[in-house]
Amino acid sequence: MSGVTKSQAEKDLMERARAVLPAGGFGNFTPDIVIARGEGSRVWDVSGNEYVDYLLGSGPMVIGHAHPEVIEAVTAQLPLGSTFFADSEPGIVLAEEICRAVPCADKVRFVSSGSEADMYAMRLARAHSKREKILKFEGGYHGMSDFGLMSLAPKTLANFPQAVPDSAGIPKGVRDDVIVAPYNDTDLAVQMIAEYASELGGVIVEPFQRLLPPKPGFLEALREATRKHNVPLIFDEVVTGFRFAFGGAQEYYGITPDLCTLGKVIGGGYPLAAIAGNDEIMAHFDKSQVGEEGFTFQIGTLSGNPVASVAGLKTMEILKRDDAYTKMFATGRTIMAALEEHLGRAGIAAKVVGVPPLFDVVFTDRDVHDYRGMFAGNAAMAKRFNGIMRECGILKPDSKYYIGLCHTEADVALTIDAIATAAEGLRKAA
Repeated sequence: MSGVTKSQAEKDLMERARAVLPAGGFGNFTPDIVIARGEGSRVWDVSGNEYVDYLLGSGPMVIGHAHPEVIEAVTAQLPLGSTFFADSEPGIVLAEEICRAVPCADKVRFVSSGSEADMYAMRLARAHSKREKILKFEGGYHGMSDFGLMSLAPKTLANFPQAVPDSAGIPKGVRDDVIVAPYNDTDLAVQMIAEYASELGGVIVEPFQRLLPPKPGFLEALREATRKHNVPLIFDEVVTGFRFAFGGAQEYYGITPDLCTLGKVIGGGYPLAAIAGNDEIMAHFDKSQVGEEGFTFQIGTLSGNPVASVAGLKTMEILKRDDAYTKMFATGRTIMAALEEHLGRAGIAAKVVGVPPLFDVVFTDRDVHDYRGMFAGNAAMAKRFNGIMRECGILKPDSKYYIGLCHTEADVALTIDAIATAAEGLRKAA
């Protein structure tokens, strides 16, 4: 175990952060680390500790930090201007590329974050259907809006379809307009869509929910039921877009929704996200087509800004080269196999859940198909495991490995050594 030590400079920065930032951080990753720089698959903290990075900025740095081609594209754009609050060629070209790649995308509207994209997608679906309720799935993450923060990670497991707010400050009335179903329960989801069809403005789902792959037939049944009852189906692909395949999870699973949301990868590390969908629904962003009553108002100061657009375009260009997805899947499979091998050898009850580009361990002896299966995992053991991994120079979020094109054979070897050490540490502590 290499060990991680903190310099006085990093300790001082963390103290300064506590003075000016609630809980001492930005509200994202743990505030007990201050990153100084990143290059390729590695990051360094202010103390100089080096890590193999499976956090990847929570996903957008799929081709690695400070990629020279992205830097070149951004550097060429910066002297021309950073943002205009008007159309620009890079944003138009990026929209064209998204429409070519993503099956559901006839049109694209840019925003600056995945939270915005999800919020607008739900609003757009309600505008089109002229109905108000949204059906989502327990454990599904759809951003920081009031609707999105219902039953994301409820500590009290309510009866379906009751929604549970995940934050203070959400009006009680929001609960009445959110219907919650269990992910991967095909029969109940179809039943609930039929039961609430006359009130249902849209169904939003992560086609791959956090770490949970859809059971065979689940997405197909959602598509059939929503089409039968004329309810817009939204795929939240902020995470999965351009990660599972160039056309996202909808290409990977072969199911085309009415709308999708995109983020992370399409901005190449800069603030950019999008709503994409079919012409009929996206027309609600165009008052000349739908009139005042059907118009869905949307503006954003930085939406589609050219710096983010050129970074996203270059990232997407690189992902189209040289069997990028084959490489990422191979990397992920190797690490998943190592987790299963070493935890199994140590006699630790654990399930490796996910697909090769995005997965993690749930410490349980039960199969995991939905949020309640995830919730039942041993969170304390996961925290210990991740802590040992960090001490060994592996940086990852609490609940996933983001696999990137940037990860090398040397990274994988270091990761497997860390997994072996962490598994042995858990065995000794048992």
